Amino acid sequence: MTLGIIAAGIAVFTGIGAGIGIGFATGKASEAIARQPEAAGKINSALLMGCALAEGTAIFGFITALLVIFVG
Repeated sequence: MTLGIIAAGIAVFTGIGAGIGIGFATGKASEAIARQPEAAGKINSALLMGCALAEGTAIFGFITALLVIFVG
């Protein structure tokens, strides 16, 4: 059981990576929009797609942690 708790803790760390990645991407997108305001629509759509993929990774880690705790 202890090994399962450690594995679940490691799986939850994917949320930290996703948070850092989304923050970095948002900062760069803000810089890009400040430099080229006319391209804001394209930059924003690319940012949202990247954020969705990063958040999906965090959700997979969370689901894995829950499965390890309750099933394994």
